[in-house]
Amino acid sequence: MMGKILAGLIVVCALVAGAAMYWLQVYAYYDEVPAEGASVVLTPRDGGAPEALEIAEFQGIDADSSPLRYRACFTTDTTPSALDARFEPYGGAEPRVAPGWFDCFDAEEIGAGIDAGTAQVFLSERNIAFGIDRVVAVTEDGRGYVWQEVNECGDKAYDGTPLGEDCPER
Repeated sequence: MMGKILAGLIVVCALVAGAAMYWLQVYAYYDEVPAEGASVVLTPRDGGAPEALEIAEFQGIDADSSPLRYRACFTTDTTPSALDARFEPYGGAEPRVAPGWFDCFDAEEIGAGIDAGTAQVFLSERNIAFGIDRVVAVTEDGRGYVWQEVNECGDKAYDGTPLGEDCPER
């Protein structure tokens, strides 16, 4: 009888721990980025200072636990082709999956739009944190998305490869 009680206690503890880990990963660490004063910036092709994009309907989340947890959605009247003429494109970007409750950011849909050419990705800011770039995707229908990507310096730093001269100080 004592073995059944201990086994039941272990199962209950495992379920509570699993539920707590799930809640912590999906809900606890995220904070809403206030829409008031929020801006989305893009880096010009000439390498000048990032310029603010005119946006509306901003929604964003972020977490202190990782620089990769930033996600945002917005709308804009500016077309991707108009942005492409002025701002630096960002190749190889792959949107990261957002928590299910942040429903404006669907990484699979955004990725499909990038692959189909209906969304273009631009550099927002390089090395927003060491080895992390912020990127912006804008679709032909005026929806925009922001997330952060590990750049070449970040790849080298995290896999132990010596950093090149192009990488900033940590």
